Parts: sequence; C-alpha cells; structure tokens
Amino acid sequence: MIKYKVTLTKEERELLMSYTRKGSHTAKKVIHSLILLNVDQGPYAENPQTNEEVCKVLKIGMRTIDRVKQRFVLEGLDAALGVAPTTRVYDKKVDGDLEARLISIACSEPPKGFGKWSLRLLADRMVELNYVDDISHETVRKVLKKTNLSLGGSKVG
Repeated sequence: MIKYKVTLTKEERELLMSYTRKGSHTAKKVIHSLILLNVDQGPYAENPQTNEEVCKVLKIGMRTIDRVKQRFVLEGLDAALGVAPTTRVYDKKVDGDLEARLISIACSEPPKGFGKWSLRLLADRMVELNYVDDISHETVRKVLKKTNLSLGGSKVG
C-alpha cells in the first residue's frame, strides 16, 4: 500500500484551524480538517501523529484517514475537504408522456366507491393500464407535486 505524506503550508494550517474552531462547517469538513492537521509532517506541525493515534482519538476508520491523505496529496486541499463527486447515473422512471397520462388519470373521475384519487390508487391504475411495469405512490406524489396538481376537489379555507 502506498503511504502518502501530508505536508501543510502555514496558510493551509491556519485555514484548517479556522474550520475546526469557528464558523459553521459540515461535520465531514471538520473531521477531514482534523485528520490533515494531525497527520501533517511539514515544518509547521507541532506534534505529528500516526494514523492509529488519529483513528483512536477521532473515532474514525483507518481507511478514511488513508483516503483523505491520498486525496490531499493527489488532488489538493479542496478535494480532500470536499465530497467526492458521484459517478452513479439515475434513470428517470417518468418521462413527459407518462407524466401526461398520470395527470389525465388524476383529473378524471375516481373509481366507484372513492371520493377522490389517492396516490396509491393512481399508481395502481397506471400499472393496470400497462403504462408502466411498476410505480410507487411516492413517484406519483413527486410528479404531481412538480406539476402543482392538487388532488382536492375544493379549496380549503
């Protein structure tokens, strides 16, 4: 395994100290700042510690310390403090055509025995009509919320 050596400049140390002492910052940013400050082996480091010591004090995993050190050495301070960008691609389940069909169902008369459409009823009807293989009531809710479509028949108040 490659060992990465963290050497901070005086300005970087002051910046990291400010993240840990004042202002409101994310917990991840504060923890990563503490990791870098404690493993620093540069000329301005007061008491450099080993990964094991930092692991015990901050109650974090060794792998986290290794990842922060690696990102600092390879990509710089901003990358080490920030959140890594995700490479995951999310497929949209509802496109414009399906959204239009859902809205047309929601605007139609509810099934016999029901006063109005519920999200679960709408989801079940979409599956019955073979518009989709499966769809959750939460997806239906998000689509209707995005279109500002109220399922209520009259205004309250």
